Amino acid sequence: MGGVDLLKLSTLSSAQNAADAAVQKAHYSPPWAHLSIVGVAGSSGSGKTSLAVEIVKSLNLPWVIILSIDSFYKSLTPEQNAQAHLNEYDLDSPESIDFDLLVERLHDLKQGKRTDIPIYSFQEHQRLDKTVSIYSPHVILLEGILALNDPRVLELLDIKIYVEADADVCLSRRIVRDVRERGRTIEGTIKQWFRYVKPVFQRYVEPQREVADLIVPRGMQNKMAITMIVNQIRQTLKEKSIRHNAELERLGQQLEDFTLSENAMILDGKPQIAGISTILRNPITSQLDFIFYFDRLTALLVEKALDCHNYVSTEVTTHQGYTYNGLRSAGKVSAVVVLRGGSCMETGLKRTIPDCLTGRLLIQSNYRTGEPELHYLKLFPDLTEHETVMLLDPQMSSGGAALMAVKVLVDHGVCEARIVFVTFMAGRRGLKRLMSVFPKIKVVAANIVGDGERRWLEERYFGC
Repeated sequence: MGGVDLLKLSTLSSAQNAADAAVQKAHYSPPWAHLSIVGVAGSSGSGKTSLAVEIVKSLNLPWVIILSIDSFYKSLTPEQNAQAHLNEYDLDSPESIDFDLLVERLHDLKQGKRTDIPIYSFQEHQRLDKTVSIYSPHVILLEGILALNDPRVLELLDIKIYVEADADVCLSRRIVRDVRERGRTIEGTIKQWFRYVKPVFQRYVEPQREVADLIVPRGMQNKMAITMIVNQIRQTLKEKSIRHNAELERLGQQLEDFTLSENAMILDGKPQIAGISTILRNPITSQLDFIFYFDRLTALLVEKALDCHNYVSTEVTTHQGYTYNGLRSAGKVSAVVVLRGGSCMETGLKRTIPDCLTGRLLIQSNYRTGEPELHYLKLFPDLTEHETVMLLDPQMSSGGAALMAVKVLVDHGVCEARIVFVTFMAGRRGLKRLMSVFPKIKVVAANIVGDGERRWLEERYFGC
């Protein structure tokens, strides 16, 4: 008997290992993973920032940002602070920049993680307590006089640019900037220029020309150089988009024999669900009836999703004085709506959980490439502490937007096992894609449909 048990155990273990291996093969990277970083270096006042701004304007894309190395200045000690206010402290040498923190943040961004960027006050010469969160850029323009100085940063850069300008022009620009933006005097700025800035330029800044891929004279006025840079970035983004779509297609092809786990809860087959689904699919159903029954179905789906929530034992004393052994919620339940489609599920959500905290994601497919794109994100700061996070999207076809939405939550620290994806219709291939990449999430769906069914629910709900 023991031998048979061991044999069963061995067989189960082998099957589990095979399943684990299959899960490991199902890899997904969002479009913003392995982002492109363009380094823009040059003398103080050379026009680096203006060039970076002009590149962003020319690209005209929402996922391109400028990251200034100035944000990574080290906070000064009281003695250093006093010297800085007397313009007797070197703020331009590599020792003044926290390159360790910069490299760490760049690595996080390269991996698609949410990252907190420090805010530095030049008036106080200190980092402020608050930070700025950055998530999902496709391109970062890293701008600063020493952007090409640290070897670790150079390894992360895809394009290296050095901006040249006449020394007199640089000094005049520096004077204007420091007086207007940093509360310094003209005399102090000139003193600092000749005592610190010029020597640092000769020792650290100018040698960066040797590692630059492109040297740009005249900064933002050099339209030819800007066009070359913009075209190169666009080509890189196009290639990444093609790779992302190819990865999604390969993921679908690998999953033909993939078996859904018990984490996928499909309500189809129950008379009430089948009846409501029939009404919703009937083209002669009025919009008023459609909204009523869709809200009803959403409430049923949310109620089922609450079965995935964790509860703890508790006792209450009834009106008659009896002790009732019951359950209470183990923590917060919140929802994240995938706009625009998910917004039609909010009425049913609020009827079921009136005080439910609700975040927002806007994911839309690019009409040219078909690639899902993250346009908007608003999540609660304590989302990682919520016991259950429901992700609402009425219709999932290929699974591209669903993969991206779950990835956003995971990148923001939400435990995969606490995510419940709630949808009316799930495409078979899309559902397999989602659950192979994120096997610990739960999915609650009313129906599984063919892969070719286009999105139509929100159009009927909103009367588009």
